Amino acid sequence: MSLYQYRDSNLRKTWLLFTVFLVFVIGIGWAFSWIYGNSGILVFAVVFSIIMNVIGYWYSDKIVLKMARARPVEKKNAPELYNIVENLAITAGLPMPRVYLVNDPIPNAFATGRNPKHAVVAVTSGLLERLDRSELEGVLAHELSHVGNRDMLLSTAVVVLVGFVVLLSDFFLRSLFYRSMFGGGNNRGRGGAVLMIIGIALAIASPIVAVLMQLAISRKREFLADTSGALLTRYPEGLASALEKISRYSGPMRVANNATAHLWLSDPHGKKHGRIAKLFMTHPPIEERIKRLKGLKI
Repeated sequence: MSLYQYRDSNLRKTWLLFTVFLVFVIGIGWAFSWIYGNSGILVFAVVFSIIMNVIGYWYSDKIVLKMARARPVEKKNAPELYNIVENLAITAGLPMPRVYLVNDPIPNAFATGRNPKHAVVAVTSGLLERLDRSELEGVLAHELSHVGNRDMLLSTAVVVLVGFVVLLSDFFLRSLFYRSMFGGGNNRGRGGAVLMIIGIALAIASPIVAVLMQLAISRKREFLADTSGALLTRYPEGLASALEKISRYSGPMRVANNATAHLWLSDPHGKKHGRIAKLFMTHPPIEERIKRLKGLKI
């Protein structure tokens, strides 16, 4: 499979998974509204979730940089880093992003920002200390690919949907509690009891399924950014070598946070072991990423 075919295939799979996710979310909302016989529940939950996540998206770069304790870098302070980002941005046809440094010995990097004009690329001090130029180019090309592929927009849309599922499930379970405490609602007999059991099962299981689907989409986008970054540098061995080094110095990072874990080049919490743990990984296994990069034909 050629590089372009792989990229198109990965992109189609991501959006197919996202579409399934959207249908799943709508189905959950419809089920809860039907059980209660009130479509207003669905409307309120969707509007509230969208408003909260749009605010988060608009200020995402400021929030993430604050959580990572990142500081801006000027060209005079880190000329090689700045020049690499500038050259890659020109090659990719992207505006020059702001460059930040995170004081952490673990080698890692991330990109954020609501669009290419407001993009941010950040690297850790450990990354600059341990990678050579070609490896650093591979990492920065990966991060700029996230910007070029509009991954922040997709990530925000997924967050909206996950937030909607969690909000609706929480609302349903809380309402059951208050109805049982104060004797509200009406008893619809055996059919009503069955519907209530179904509703409770959905309320408990749907947030878990939603998070798993969110993580699956995140892993797909990492594969796509790896491929796009290799296309940008025309040298997939650079990123593959960088990932090998990063795997030897994997977390946990001092600035690790569950809310921003998916943004980093590799999991800031370190390696996870076991089949169950792998289901909740924000990133594909580094070994698999390296294998795919070495198998690319450019």
